[in-house]
Amino acid sequence: MIRIAVANQKGGVGKTTTAINLATALAAIGWKVLLADLDPQGNASTGLGIAQSARVRSSYDVLMGEANLVESVIPTKVPRLDLLPATVDLSGAEVELVGLEGRTHRLARAFDAAPPGRWDICLMDCPPSLGLLTVNALVSAQHLVVPLQCEFFALEGLSQLLQTVERIRVAYNPSLSILGVALTMFDRRNNLSQAVAEDVRACLGATVFETVVPRNVRLSEAPSHGLPALIYDLRCPGSEAYVRLAREMIQRLNLVDAKAA
Repeated sequence: MIRIAVANQKGGVGKTTTAINLATALAAIGWKVLLADLDPQGNASTGLGIAQSARVRSSYDVLMGEANLVESVIPTKVPRLDLLPATVDLSGAEVELVGLEGRTHRLARAFDAAPPGRWDICLMDCPPSLGLLTVNALVSAQHLVVPLQCEFFALEGLSQLLQTVERIRVAYNPSLSILGVALTMFDRRNNLSQAVAEDVRACLGATVFETVVPRNVRLSEAPSHGLPALIYDLRCPGSEAYVRLAREMIQRLNLVDAKAA
């Protein structure tokens, strides 16, 4: 199973929207997809229409070792897309994990114990912090996708995230690679969006995905209907951008596999 963390310690940059719609796009082309919601707010779970009452087991139970991965996931309205939901219990997990053995590897062990072939790919929606929940995701992941809002303050946290990734590589997971930085909430009417995009590309070069996700009201509306934007309105500019981003991500994954071979 390919494991990809969708992370950025800054909130409001489009992590959950990116995770939901990339997962939906991959499921639509026939991949068996698992979306792991690791954010105590549970926005990915809500955005896929999973009510609180349906979240009998959650990512909290998996991290605490109280349930395994297979018995905790639930199917979504999207064919071939399963969800490991989040509940408010996760808000206490940061503190509870500190005293547990192997606290940084608990998610990785849960993934390793999953039946081979059950899922082709797992996307992890991380909370807006660099705490133990995000660390668990980065330790268990092979790749990282970083959504980055096209605004000035979004740039400030990028270097901190990259430093954290390097520490994770050195200490726990040398195979972790940055698959790409995805520019989100791009406003073509705003010169600042263009300036930020140019700065990021100048700094990170080919690491930045070519696809840019525009600021789009349909992307914001979709979660209130419990649907990914790709199902809510496939023809809106935001959905079309995520289809292109998914295609670009698959191309990069194929390149990584080719180099490994």
